[in-house]
Amino acid sequence: MSSVYNWQLGREMAYPYEGAAPKEQFAFVININRCIGCQTCTMACKSTWTFAKGQEHMWWTNVETKPYGGYPQHWDVKILDRLEQANPGGQQWSGKPNGDPKKPYGEFGGKTVFEVPQAVARGTQPNQVLGYLPTDEEWRFPNIYEDTAPHGQSKPMDFGKGESIDGDRKHRAWFYYLARLCNHCSYPACLAACPRTAIYKRPEDGIVLIDQKECRGYRKCVEACPYKKSLYRGTTRTSEKCIACYPRVEGKDPETNGAPMETRCMAACIGQVRMQGLVKVDNDTTWVEDRYNPLYYLIHVAKVALPLYPQFGTEPNGYYIPPRWVPLPYLRQMFGPGVDQAVERYRNPDRELLAVLQLFRRSNQIIARYEIEQGPKVYEATRNGKRFEMYDDTIRAFNRQGKEIFETQVEEPVHVRPAVHANSI
Repeated sequence: MSSVYNWQLGREMAYPYEGAAPKEQFAFVININRCIGCQTCTMACKSTWTFAKGQEHMWWTNVETKPYGGYPQHWDVKILDRLEQANPGGQQWSGKPNGDPKKPYGEFGGKTVFEVPQAVARGTQPNQVLGYLPTDEEWRFPNIYEDTAPHGQSKPMDFGKGESIDGDRKHRAWFYYLARLCNHCSYPACLAACPRTAIYKRPEDGIVLIDQKECRGYRKCVEACPYKKSLYRGTTRTSEKCIACYPRVEGKDPETNGAPMETRCMAACIGQVRMQGLVKVDNDTTWVEDRYNPLYYLIHVAKVALPLYPQFGTEPNGYYIPPRWVPLPYLRQMFGPGVDQAVERYRNPDRELLAVLQLFRRSNQIIARYEIEQGPKVYEATRNGKRFEMYDDTIRAFNRQGKEIFETQVEEPVHVRPAVHANSI
C-alpha cells in the first residue's frame, strides 16, 4: 500500500497505488434543496447509455429518497456498518471546518475502505478494499421507499427526531431526494480492487473508465465501490459504469463548437439542481485556487457544497448542497462535519452566493468562469434573527474558450400577458 494525501480527510491515507493527479478533474455540484425527484436525469441517461439487453437493472444515474431509499437497497447503511464493525467507535472527526484548503473539514481519525482491510487482516493477505456484493433482491427496486418519510417510526433507525439549523423542528416528517451518479473519485475503490487493471483514470480530466477489452467480469469493482456505481452486465460478462459522457466533456458535440458540454443527466435537469465543470488540481489532488470558477467558489469559498460520505476515503468529486430541513445528525454522517456551516450559509446567502446560485442549468455548456455586475437593492428582511438583503445583480458565465455563454439576473423578470390575450390559448 502507498501513502496518498486526501484533502477531504485532512490527512495521508493508505491506497494500493501511487498518487497520480490528472491535469484537471471532472466534478459536479448538486443542490438537493431544489431536486423535485422527477427522474428526468435518470431517464436521460437510461435512454442514452443503458437501454440494451443485459442493462435492464443498470441505472448509471438515479434519484433515491432518503433516509430509507437506495439503489441498491441499503448500499450506504451496509458499508457504514462494516466500517464501524471493523473500527468500533473510531469513525470520528477531529478539529473543526476551517479555511485551510488541505483540511477544510478538519481531520478524519477513523479508517477508510482502503485502511480497514489492513487493520483486520491479522497476518493474512487482506483484500485491497472493504466492500460487499449486493444480492439480486437489492438490485430489483430502483425506486424503493420513494417519498417515504420517517415520521412516526419507532425502531432503531428512527430519524424523525433531531435538531435542525433552527434548533426547533416545526415539521417532524421529512425526506429528500439524493441524485447520484459515479463520483469519478480521485482515489477510486473500483480501480484499486480490479485484478485485471481494466479500470483507469484519464490523465486529462480524471474521468474513470473501464476498458471492456480487459475486463473479465470478476465483479471486484462492484464489490469495492462504496457507492455501488460499478455494475455487472451478465450478457457480456463485463462491468460497466458512468463514462461522464466524455465526448461531450471533450467538446466533440457540434452544438457547442468545440466548447466542453455538460453530460446528459446534467443537461436534462429541469429542476435546475446541477452544475458541472473541470477544475485544476495540484499533484496531491488538492484544488488549485480558481476564485471565479463556480465549482471552486461553491466548494472552497462559500463552502455550501460537500462531498458524499467523505469518510469512505475515495475523495469523491461529486458534491452536494445539503437540504436545509433535515435533522443535522443525519446530514453529518452523510456529508461530514461541514454540514452545520453549509446549511447555515445556504439559509442566509450573501450577495455573491445568491448570484452564483442563478448559474445552475442556464446552459448546457460547462461554465469555466463567472463575473458579477452589481445592481440595486430590491429586497430586505429579517430571517431567523439575521438581516437579509437581496440585490438585483447581473451574473455572466463564460466557457473554456473565454466566450460569454449567457447572462442572468438574481431577480427573475416578471412578464405580464397583454389583456388582449387574457382568455386565449
